[in-house]
Amino acid sequence: MAPLPPTASLAASFAHCEDMVRQGDKDRWLAALFAPADRRADLMALHAFNLEIASVRERISDPLPGEVRLQWWRDVLNGEGRGDVMAHPVAGALLDVIGRHNLPIKPLVDLIDARVFDLYDDPMPSTADLEGYCGDTSAALMQLAALILAEGDDPRTADLAGHAGLAYAVTGLVRSFALHASRGQVFIPADMLAAEGLGRDDVVTGRDSPAMRRVRGAMIALAHRHQGAAAALVGSADRRTGAAFLPLATVAPRLTRLARHQAAFATPPDVPQWRLQWAMWRWSGRFGRS
Repeated sequence: MAPLPPTASLAASFAHCEDMVRQGDKDRWLAALFAPADRRADLMALHAFNLEIASVRERISDPLPGEVRLQWWRDVLNGEGRGDVMAHPVAGALLDVIGRHNLPIKPLVDLIDARVFDLYDDPMPSTADLEGYCGDTSAALMQLAALILAEGDDPRTADLAGHAGLAYAVTGLVRSFALHASRGQVFIPADMLAAEGLGRDDVVTGRDSPAMRRVRGAMIALAHRHQGAAAALVGSADRRTGAAFLPLATVAPRLTRLARHQAAFATPPDVPQWRLQWAMWRWSGRFGRS
């Protein structure tokens, strides 16, 4: 079979990215559907890159291969990738998006660097470190999406992205308490644990206790604070950037459900999909629906 022409190959790469996001990140896939049609594929490429980086831990047996994989992505972004980088569908689509939208490389590399934490079983050192981690991952992703949607203008959404990204990420971490504990991962800040006389072992054993419940409550409160701060900034955001921030609409209903289950490592069923979609649709009105 003859090789596909470049345009056809790139189209296949973007289709691959959309399929990845639809299967692996339903919130961001749904949010991207609220974007203008000519921006959706670009958002899917960005979110597929995020999935690639976030899932490295799940595909390795020890940290070294993960470090190698993350370095491959750094090289790709810095123009030092070896071989036919464009043959990788996510890399090919992402590089095309970076070129057309003049996206900054540093936030993408910072996202990779932050995810090195995922490869190891060290506890998150402090609440400030947790906020930095969420800022370099979830918040950066929202800001990059806003840049894509702002058509080359400064979206002036850095503060909104910061709070929205933290609210969304911390909510996800609380929902994943039990999963992370089973893997030996501790995203709960050590200072938050120490305030209740707890340590890493209390987390990875999945031991329920009044103290651990208070820690879980503190994480929920942290997500609430950032959600409230983000909600206050939505009204002043560039209306074109709405799709970048619609995952924030899922935070409040998920936190409400989490708060109803008191066990430290409770994993309640997620909010029904139709309710999350409805929440996004209502929030889209704050930006102006297309």
